Amino acid sequence: MSVQPRSGFQIVEDWKDLDASLTGAAVALGNFDGVHLGHRQVIADAARAARQAGLKLGVITFDPHPRRLFQPDVRHFRLMTNAQQARALEALGVDILYRLPFGAALASLTDEEFAQQVLCDGLKAHHISAGFDISFGKGRSGSPERLRELGARMGFSVSIASPVTSQEGEKCSSTAIRTAIHAGRAEEAARLLGRPFTIEGVVVHGDKIGRTLGFPTANILLGDYVRPAEGIYAARAILADGRAMPAVAYIGRRPTVEGLDERLEVNLFDFNEDLYGQNMGTELIAFLRADQKFEGLDAMKAQIARDCDRARAMLMPSW
Repeated sequence: MSVQPRSGFQIVEDWKDLDASLTGAAVALGNFDGVHLGHRQVIADAARAARQAGLKLGVITFDPHPRRLFQPDVRHFRLMTNAQQARALEALGVDILYRLPFGAALASLTDEEFAQQVLCDGLKAHHISAGFDISFGKGRSGSPERLRELGARMGFSVSIASPVTSQEGEKCSSTAIRTAIHAGRAEEAARLLGRPFTIEGVVVHGDKIGRTLGFPTANILLGDYVRPAEGIYAARAILADGRAMPAVAYIGRRPTVEGLDERLEVNLFDFNEDLYGQNMGTELIAFLRADQKFEGLDAMKAQIARDCDRARAMLMPSW
């Protein structure tokens, strides 16, 4: 068993032989990739049950994401890293994150076995909150109705959250958010997430072409994040010390210089500090234009200047 305490917030990576202090919570069940508005409703229901019964608030999620086991050929679909997820859940008041190892053993449990061995015997959950579309157990046989039935038999109460939509009427789901990100609809993704989609990673050395053009960039590997539409974005860079800096971001393969690999390159406005080796987040605020191949570096430089002016006007309207 692995338990990692962090200033009152704990991450537990098993469900067996837990200390009594780590059991008996009101728990939200799901993948929670994105911790979007729909997920927050599920967690809010669990939090309400926790307050009413004087219990700790827990969240159950899985690592790796079940899709990684069942669809191993699917690439680049995550909405957040484990670290981002943990911070988002801690900010919502979660006391315990049960990040359960998802492999053949867990996947082989039937819905009843999962409820008995994990929820009941392992976590000793008093309450389980889940989404309206929850599925669990071998063959995804578990449903909201089945969870209620098992809870009534095993002694834990159950609440099922209703679907959530944005103020604009958009149905909130991880799939809808991925679709919006793929299409470059950064504002829509932000409405459904409740915050901008953010790519986080360590700043690495690039080929320094941006610097030679007068637009130095911080380069970050895209990892397993869902791939946004390639092109230019108005963005905010979130530095390791918490500062938020207006920026313009490029996602693409740099066709003008015959690039091959996907890149995230971020030009921070009015900034001249060394960021190499530091962790940085990039919030995608608005899609400005699609990627394109220029006739030469001078044409590309001129367009980058226009992109920066447009992003500045959007992010810094008084500038």
